[in-house]
Amino acid sequence: MKYRRLTKEQFEELHQEFINFLATQSITADEWTNLKANKPELAETELDMFSDLIWEGALNQAEYLEHFAPQHMYLFHLGDDKMHAIVVNVKNEAIDITTTEGYNWLRENLMDENVEFLQADKDYTHDKNLDKFKMIEQGAVITKGDLYKYFNKLIN
Repeated sequence: MKYRRLTKEQFEELHQEFINFLATQSITADEWTNLKANKPELAETELDMFSDLIWEGALNQAEYLEHFAPQHMYLFHLGDDKMHAIVVNVKNEAIDITTTEGYNWLRENLMDENVEFLQADKDYTHDKNLDKFKMIEQGAVITKGDLYKYFNKLIN
């Protein structure tokens, strides 16, 4: 397995897609029930293959990632050859931008001396999607990039 198995909730949301996946494997509903009961290791393999397929599709489409920490906002644009990061640092430890109050403070005080902007480009390793996946596993979320675009305009 390349990524990680989808959660029970994710499988429930993707129920129809999973049925279609099994159909492409020529596995009927009765055969699936039989597999789960009599060959659980084979059923586990099918779940893992489906999970990797879903992750691969989501990661291929991902263009932006965001990750918030109490004093840092990491915004990534996932280009074809490399990713561009914008980091917003809040140097006042009393401000926690993961809270509504802290985020509102940041919005109102972007040019405050306690707010610092950094940028960097980072090359992917040999596996771009695995790089993206690792960032998601560390807490980043796929977004439409609104915050990235806003800060990119602001600082460039």
